[in-house]
Parts: sequence; structure tokens; C-alpha cells
Amino acid sequence: MERAPLLEARKIRKRFPGTLALDGVDLSVLPGEIHAVMGENGAGKSTLLNILTGSLSHDEGQILVKGQEVNFRTPVEARANGLAIVHQELSLFPAVSVMENVLVGRSIARMGLMDRKQMAPLVRSYLSKFDATFGPETIVKNLSVSQQQIVEIVKALVMEADVYIFDEPTSALSVEDAEKLFVVLRQLRQQGKGIIYVSHKFDEIFDLSDRVSVLRDGRLIGTSSVSEVAPEDVIKMMVGRSLDRIYPEKTDHTGKKLMEVTDLNAGVRCHNVSFDLYEGEILGVFGLVGAGRTEIMRALAGIDPKTGGQVVLNGKHLRIRSIQDAISHGIFYLTEDRKQQGLYLKLSIRDDIASVHLEALTKRGFFQTKSASTIATEVMQELRVKASSVNQLINSLSGGNQQKVMIGKWLLRKPRILILDEPTRGIDVGAKAEIHQLLRRLANEGIGVVFISSELPEIVGLSDRVLVIYDGGVAGTLTGGDINDETIMEYASGLHIQELVR
Repeated sequence: MERAPLLEARKIRKRFPGTLALDGVDLSVLPGEIHAVMGENGAGKSTLLNILTGSLSHDEGQILVKGQEVNFRTPVEARANGLAIVHQELSLFPAVSVMENVLVGRSIARMGLMDRKQMAPLVRSYLSKFDATFGPETIVKNLSVSQQQIVEIVKALVMEADVYIFDEPTSALSVEDAEKLFVVLRQLRQQGKGIIYVSHKFDEIFDLSDRVSVLRDGRLIGTSSVSEVAPEDVIKMMVGRSLDRIYPEKTDHTGKKLMEVTDLNAGVRCHNVSFDLYEGEILGVFGLVGAGRTEIMRALAGIDPKTGGQVVLNGKHLRIRSIQDAISHGIFYLTEDRKQQGLYLKLSIRDDIASVHLEALTKRGFFQTKSASTIATEVMQELRVKASSVNQLINSLSGGNQQKVMIGKWLLRKPRILILDEPTRGIDVGAKAEIHQLLRRLANEGIGVVFISSELPEIVGLSDRVLVIYDGGVAGTLTGGDINDETIMEYASGLHIQELVR
């Protein structure tokens, strides 16, 4: 007997000024199903999710919950009808506790006051699913981004909904926490819940999902059983063409030594770190969350104070005491948090790019608008940024195009060493492939490229050598055939150290 959908969207259309965001999209979610939704940035995924959960209204079409047509005017109405969503962007109140965030709008009250004795065990039971090291009373602003993502997920789980929507839920999670989430998702499926799962990560999609729907340019390209399609088929549906290679060919030779880092120390997550970087290579940096990957690279780039160590660039000993010192030597660090630290979201593409070139673009105290437009146009053309003009606002760009702008504006400063922290987080497969090709081209041109990634397939596919970080130090440097999932995880989890001790 065929199962009736828990949630169904029929011929959904949504127009914005100058844009048809959704053009007759159909989607259904069955009981006990994980239904993946994929598509490039700008394909219409977020618009569809916002319509399903009451954040946006649709212009045409129908939404049905358990066979009954609904017309949600607010997210509160959607939640009341059994729909819960975990947004990609965190929507927490940082100054209050985990418990208050999780139960916002539905706090257990006693005589008009919050009953913490009842609330705390409930929240703790959900946190235990992730083996969380923090508790219900922890203030959210004191948590890491990964821990805040767990809170965001728990906030949805505690609703006991019929349909759960997860929008890139693992983009900020550690490998271990992602695995715990997958256990929870499979349990929800066994309980007969419906799940919409949005992700750019093919390993997750093909491991978790029952069906996959692909959107492109606001249209539904197709829905297939995951068992009946290959990743290559989905990629072609997403981008409208076959990608020759997701990862560019690795180099089979390296040039001279560009940089030598010796005994770098900075705080508890960076101690006695030593490594080399060679011309023509891409050096991948991997470690579990909390291992110290970002802390090490921030210290190297002068952002965080270091307490010891030497940095030699092209044979010259450098004295790096600040980020300005690092930039003056051509060492640039591109943050993993492009929205908060890497871009001015409310500025235009032109003005954001100009922000790191103000001295060159200012003459006699006047900003040279025409020159700024010229260099912004060069960045857009060189990195194939999809935008209407240099005047388009950064916050209106897709994640992949935002990432290209952030990389492009610093490339104009002619870096000698480029350190990129999670350069492809939250962007689609087409944009990822373009950034991978760009990094390879930069390495071939002689720029030293170091990139941090939490995605093992990316580390394995892109890196010529892999620096594995464990507990604030270098667990090992892997090359050739040792660059594989099993060996990398063995080093990242400290197992090789235990073997050496034995």
C-alpha cells in the first residue's frame, strides 16, 4: 500500500522583483523517509524551505500537510502543524542559556514562572544524544560554533514534529558530531517521521537518503531513488553539464621550499608546530574540531599572539607580531567565517573589494570610484562571480559567489602565502570545483597554498600533502598513498601516538 505524504508541495511558484525564484516546483515527503534536496547556490532551495515553513508566502501552488491544504503565514503556524526546521544560519540568543534557547516560546511554566527543574532534564536528555560536554544552563555565547549548531538541532528535535527540515546541518559540525546526528536522523526515520535533508555533501546524501530531488534555476529537474542514481548523475542535473573533474590533478613535482615554520607556540591549541610549504603544492590541514587547526594558522598569520617559534619565508627570517606584519610579508589568512569576519555584507561588490585597497584607490583624499569599479570587474571576470554588476550587494550573492569575492579581493594584493580556512564550506559542487581549480592554478603560479577543511573527501582529493593536527600539535605529515580516509583519521584521533607509546 502506497504511503500518503506527510508534506507535499505542488506547483509552487515564487517571484521576486526581476527574478522567478521558483517555477512550478513539486516536492513530497513520505513517512519514514529521508528526502534529500540538492542544487547549486541560487537554485531555489532556501526559498522553497522558507515557503514550506511559513517564512515566505508563495504566489501560486499548494502546500498540503497530511493531505490537508495549508497556508502558513508565520513559522509559528508551521510549527503548530508539525514542521520543524534547522536553518543553516544560526538563530540563537547568545546572551541566554542553552535551555532557554531550546525551549524558547514553549517554556514549561509553574505559577507563571519558568520551571527550570522540569526543563533542565528534558534539554539534557536531548543533548546526551550528541554526548555534549556542556549543559542546559551554559550561556550560548560561550559555546563554539559547532556546539551552537548542536543547540540549533536540539531546538528542533525537542518539538517532536512530524516533518523535520535540515538545511546544511553538518556545515559547522565535527566529524564525530555529524555521525551522532546521522544516528538521530535514522532513529527519526524508524519512528515514521519525514525528513527533508539539504546538503552539498554527496557522501552524506548517498549514505542517508531514500530519495533525492534536484533543483536548478528555480525548477525541479528530477526526483530519483538514491539507489538508482550515481553522484555523477546528480551533478549533471545540478549544473546542467558534466564536470570533468571535481578535483584537479595533483602535482607530481614540487619546487623550492617557500616557507619553513619551526616550533610555533601560541596558547593551548598550538604547541611546537613545525612544517614546510613548497612551491607548486597544495598543503591540506586536517584535524578534528578542537584540535587547533585554526588556532595554529591564526598564530602564523599574526592574528593571535604567538609565544615562540620561527617563520622563514624564501630564506628570510620573519618577525610577525601582528596581522599587519604578516600581510606586509605577503602572508594572508582567509577566515572560515566569511559572513562575520571576511566580508562587508551590506556593501556592494565594488566597495567590499575596495576596502582592502583604499590606499591605492584614494588620491588627494578622494575615493576613485571608476578605478574601484575596474578592479572589481576584473575580480568578477577572473573568478567568474555571478552577479548583475559590481554594484550588487554582497548579502544578495550566493555562498559560492561570496567566497569568490573574498578570495579575489586578497589575490589583488599579490600574496606569497595564502591560507584558506574552510574555503568551500556551505557552497555547491559547481562552485567548489571552480575554487578547487583556482587553488591549483595559484599553486602552479608559485603562490603557497594552505587550506583547512573538515571534509575528508576534499582533503584527500585536493591535497598534495596533508598536515594532520591532533591536540594542538602536528600528528604527522602524509604524502602519496597515505593520503586516505583511514590513515588521516588514525592520525587525527591520536591512535598512532597510542601505538608508538605501546
